[in-house]
Amino acid sequence: MDGNLLDGLPPLASDGEALEDILALPGTRIERIVSTGQSSPPGFWYDQPIAEWVLLVAGAARLRFEDEHDARTLKPGDHVFIAPHRRHRVEATDPSMHTVWLVVWIGDVPSASA
Repeated sequence: MDGNLLDGLPPLASDGEALEDILALPGTRIERIVSTGQSSPPGFWYDQPIAEWVLLVAGAARLRFEDEHDARTLKPGDHVFIAPHRRHRVEATDPSMHTVWLVVWIGDVPSASA
């Protein structure tokens, strides 16, 4: 599969994030997520049963882990490994530009957006 992660981005005024599988194989799924100012709802924490590796391709975001005092500010090229059940949330994404994430899910991989 060939392509460009920055092609076909949704309009900046999108209501929700755009999620797209790039590649799905047994035990691994690679997903592109495009945020346009979205963040996790107040009080919500992701608590996923599988590992994920996240790369910020474009834009800007703040990612917060429950076990850390401060949110991490991410810029293009920054990446982070998130172990299973490590609670985290997206504090903010920049509403003035596309924030493009590349997520590699590792383990008993759920289907897209599950």
